[in-house]
Amino acid sequence: MKANTIYPCLWFDGNAAEAAAFYVQTFPNSKVLQLNPMVASFELNGTRFMGLNGGPKYKVNPAVSYFVHCGSESEIERLYAILSDNGSVLMPLDKYDWSSKYAWVQDRFGVNWQLDIDDIRSEQKVVPCLMFANEKVQLVKEAITHYTTVFDPSRILMEMPYSNNPDIPDGTILFAQYKVQEFIFNAMSGSGVHDFDFTPANSFVLECETQEDIDYFWELLGKDGRYDQCGWLADKYGVSWQIIPAILPKLMADSVKAPQVVAAFMKMTKFDIEALVNA
Repeated sequence: MKANTIYPCLWFDGNAAEAAAFYVQTFPNSKVLQLNPMVASFELNGTRFMGLNGGPKYKVNPAVSYFVHCGSESEIERLYAILSDNGSVLMPLDKYDWSSKYAWVQDRFGVNWQLDIDDIRSEQKVVPCLMFANEKVQLVKEAITHYTTVFDPSRILMEMPYSNNPDIPDGTILFAQYKVQEFIFNAMSGSGVHDFDFTPANSFVLECETQEDIDYFWELLGKDGRYDQCGWLADKYGVSWQIIPAILPKLMADSVKAPQVVAAFMKMTKFDIEALVNA
């Protein structure tokens, strides 16, 4: 199986372009890739994102956050000041057991960022983090095993279990990092009671080169979850994915063909590449 492109998608209520401009100005080595009334695509320090103007139905929340490996004291302090401005601080910039300098902030658009002074031995400097909370708190190990089974190649990079916590069952994973194909994810358990869960406001786009790959991921990621329209699904943990053809952006860039392509995929649940090309 050829490695497919994976990147996060953030749901906005009409202000995706504004958010993209803010992030590109905030993060180094960043740029806007595409702007249209529906989508703003951009790179943040080399990591691709999509901003989707989906309307007021869903709101991003801390169930998915984004680790930023800053690499220096000056950079973490700079990002902390900018991202927390008109936002909120969940954990202030300070020394913690797991980091000499770390913070968790929610920016003005509601997007959550975990800032770490340490660098990462990877070109991917921004890493999405899935928080398994409430009744899902013990599912980190199961989930990362599932994801690394579905994707090939993939591997678990590290696991950190809880230690000396009488309220947490033995073997429960506090934090883990894993790579599916070429993309790194973090996963963590959120102890205590939280008023959020995974939502389509934070989804992951999986661009597939072939119909065979679309069929494969549609079946295995959606199993025991929920299938929606236009290539969207929620897996059995509630994490949302968009399984789309890699050729779709090219088709949508054709001003003549795009309306026919949109009309075709609005009738689909799972994407059919041949039907889109022939629309």
